[in-house]
Amino acid sequence: MTRLARARNARRRLRGWATKETTGGILLLGAAALALLWANSPWRESYAALSDLTLGPAALHLQLPLSAWAADGLLAVFFFVVGVELKHELVAGSLRRPREAAVPVLAAVGGMALPAVLFTSVILLSGDREALHGWAVPTATDIAFALAVLAIFGRGLPKALRTFLLTLAVVDDLLAIVIIAIFYTSGINLLTLAASACAVFLFGIVVRSRRPRWWLLLPLALVAWGFMHASGVHATIAGVLLGSTVPARVLHGETEPRTHHYDEALRPFSSAVALPVFAFFSAGVSLIDGEGPLAVLAQPVVLAIVIGLVIGKLVGVLSMTAIVTRLTPLRLPDSIGIRDLLPVGLLTGMGFTVSLLIAELSFPDGAHTAGAKIAVLAGTIIAASAAAVLLRWDARKTRKADMNDDGLPDQDTGTIGSIQADS
Repeated sequence: MTRLARARNARRRLRGWATKETTGGILLLGAAALALLWANSPWRESYAALSDLTLGPAALHLQLPLSAWAADGLLAVFFFVVGVELKHELVAGSLRRPREAAVPVLAAVGGMALPAVLFTSVILLSGDREALHGWAVPTATDIAFALAVLAIFGRGLPKALRTFLLTLAVVDDLLAIVIIAIFYTSGINLLTLAASACAVFLFGIVVRSRRPRWWLLLPLALVAWGFMHASGVHATIAGVLLGSTVPARVLHGETEPRTHHYDEALRPFSSAVALPVFAFFSAGVSLIDGEGPLAVLAQPVVLAIVIGLVIGKLVGVLSMTAIVTRLTPLRLPDSIGIRDLLPVGLLTGMGFTVSLLIAELSFPDGAHTAGAKIAVLAGTIIAASAAAVLLRWDARKTRKADMNDDGLPDQDTGTIGSIQADS
């Protein structure tokens, strides 16, 4: 084997490793744990100094701290991948048939509405009305983390369960993006917003051309991101818009849609670099403040977010699904029963990435930021641990021939962890 062939094989193996759902989850957890330990160690000042280190061209108003580059810049790559995934699911995937997509879509709505209601209720009862702005923090789901836990602990369960969770989480992310765009945007500059839209439009033309060139796409993407950042709308929205322009159907005699190509090209970087780096700079919250060790845990916002993520998500997904399947002709997909939604509801409570982002947007003054972030981490860990236990319990239980109670025998769609599921 030549040196060039060995290098190609090594890159292929590295790309395959970085693309695995389990890899992304482990890297996210490791980055968050490292940041949390560092921020509460005797060397915490060096972590703060690293987060506050500013880089970028001042002439373009882009001289930002590293933590802002991670949240606004690197996370835009993740949202581009989300935009590509949304486009594919809407055009050629699980969301293209409204009747089949209706149950997970409505479950996503229930799983976002109830956490917001519970958060608001807890905050109102506590009297800390300044924290109300964080109502959206427990509404989000981390796709990468949730799918990683399902892949590790859901072996033997129907593959349709992964599709259901993916559909629910994608819709959840779409709604979270809408929330960020509407409720966490202020002082919009219409001129720069229009300039960003023009760059997105040009990106869409180039990406649909017979031979789109990276040296055209990359500058257009950077221009769209830069103008979106300057407009007052969160810069990650540019990533979603750019991703949504990628064609999801085969063009110009190609063998696969370009959504697959761009997803495969950027997902390794998104999973192995962008998300862990963002987690590293966002999860490093100090549990020690001026009132004494662990005083931050006494903030009402901590309890409100944990309840929203762990209880609100679970009950919201389960109750909405139960209502829809009992009062309408809609049914769960083949091979999935209501009992399978116990761990799925908990998996949606793993807010992590998007929840951490919304926490930063909700509390820019810092008064509740540490409490909100530590609550997101705690809620995610509790939800993940409970989901792991229930996934193994569910996998060991005997399954009926008609799990979704639609009167027809379920079709064999393979299981998570099998060759068919992993291919």
